[in-house]
Amino acid sequence: MEKVAQTEINAKALYWHTVGEGEDLVLIHGWGMNGAVWQQTVDALSQHYCVHVVDLPGFGHSHQSNFVNMDDLAQQVLTDAPHKATWLGWSLGGLLATHIALNYPQRVNKLITVASSPKFAAERPWRGIQPNVLTAFTEQLVEDFQLTIERFMALQAMGSPSARHDVKQLKKAVLSRPTPNPSALLAGLQLLADIDYRAELENLTLPVLRLYGRLDGLVPVKVASDVDRLLPRSNQYVFAESSHAPFMTELESFCQQVKQFISDDLSQ
Repeated sequence: MEKVAQTEINAKALYWHTVGEGEDLVLIHGWGMNGAVWQQTVDALSQHYCVHVVDLPGFGHSHQSNFVNMDDLAQQVLTDAPHKATWLGWSLGGLLATHIALNYPQRVNKLITVASSPKFAAERPWRGIQPNVLTAFTEQLVEDFQLTIERFMALQAMGSPSARHDVKQLKKAVLSRPTPNPSALLAGLQLLADIDYRAELENLTLPVLRLYGRLDGLVPVKVASDVDRLLPRSNQYVFAESSHAPFMTELESFCQQVKQFISDDLSQ
């Protein structure tokens, strides 16, 4: 089933794609991307779950929408999301999924973050993206946002043995849908630069799985051990051959980690 929720009634409704049966699983893409990046993941996981994929406001088929801050972004996504689900967010999507788990816990069974961090911007001793890199992306966006997105895709795959293939896949997915709204791109960069949920992680009482790429240049793998100390009850796994997009580089292993985590007893 593919649907555009309430399109005739509300022009700002977000685009959702739903496929499969069983437990509800929501997939959230990262900055500059859209839901098409999940296609292979959806093909695999929809054999086991009812998978819901959203194009965030300003991206893909939701490109005419926009958002002003994280809670606005969360509320727009929650409007047509399943009542309760496992939420899986990649990169900026992981930050959004974490926000929803923290502020709307009644909507979340379990939380999975992929190549994500409670604070993306580096601030000694915290590891992350250097603030000057985020500033440069912001400046480049104003000049040529198409080129900026392409550079960002290359940065996400850098270091992976299959980097060239990963970038090709990312480009194909992103270009299969309308180009992002520049305002949403800027708003997303602002979230990456400003958000810091480190102190709030201790409030998470639901099961959490954190997935990382060993070769990731945006979310350094050492962030995994840093977050272990902030969220000791969570689980983590590092994909040895992956950079920022392990669901593309190591799809089979990625899906296995997700399935195992979802099937684990909620009481554990």
